[in-house]
Amino acid sequence: MISIKRRSVGDIIANVVIYILLTLIAVIMVIPFIYVIAASFATEAEIQTRPIFFIPDSPTLDAYARIFDMNDMGTRVFHSLLISVCVTAIGTFINLFFTTTMAYGLSRTNLIGKKPLLNMVLFTMVFGGGMIPLFLVVKGLGMYDTYAALILPGAISAYNMIIVRNFFMELPRELEEAASIDGCSDIGIFIKIALPLSLPCLATFGLFYAVGHWNNYFGALLYLEDSTKFPFQLVLRNIVMQTAETQTDPNALIPEDTLKMAVIVIGTVPILIVYPFLQKHFAAGVMVGAVKG
Repeated sequence: MISIKRRSVGDIIANVVIYILLTLIAVIMVIPFIYVIAASFATEAEIQTRPIFFIPDSPTLDAYARIFDMNDMGTRVFHSLLISVCVTAIGTFINLFFTTTMAYGLSRTNLIGKKPLLNMVLFTMVFGGGMIPLFLVVKGLGMYDTYAALILPGAISAYNMIIVRNFFMELPRELEEAASIDGCSDIGIFIKIALPLSLPCLATFGLFYAVGHWNNYFGALLYLEDSTKFPFQLVLRNIVMQTAETQTDPNALIPEDTLKMAVIVIGTVPILIVYPFLQKHFAAGVMVGAVKG
């Protein structure tokens, strides 16, 4: 007979405490975002007088109308949005390509010079040249004021590569041996076996890379000079800075704080739209490859 273990009072109390703590943490994390959304539809006077609220008394779309105005500012916003989407897509593809190929190579036991190469990767995790040497390298390679400066300097993350390498090391060797007996080459094994089995891992780190590219405005601030090449985040930053310099009247049509909240919402929503499609792979992808060294 199957014995059913009864839960003790201590286990029940522990579960209740855990659920309460997790609920409180979730509420603490969600409340600021709800406030930002509500404040983006509020007036400047309401933001100044009410410390926190979740439903504005007098909802208005003035801030969003200002950002997406089809005049000069609206054109710049839509153009920069297209640039950010392209940079994020191309950059994420390049990130995953270099991460997976190098990780797979370093996971092979018969790779000549494997240990020195891995030590070189680990060295980059401890020591870095800094911002000015990186800027000089980017300019010296002719990437200044080009989109390549936003993609190539961070083409691979050493930490992510090591996690993916650990995942490849855990793949059953029997699959690779069977494919090799059937005449499959090393590249064929990588494409037909390793990559399909690593989809949760790739989805997770692809999301990490994509968020990094989407939120990157400091790199564009350093390396781009032509304003027509500015990505979405940098254009939104400039809108906030211009509004902060010119907007001084709390009762004006386009309030400064409301515009800032609208910018935050616009910059966050695209990632929130993508995340649900990758959420089912997220937990498995983060944990996989993190145990075996």
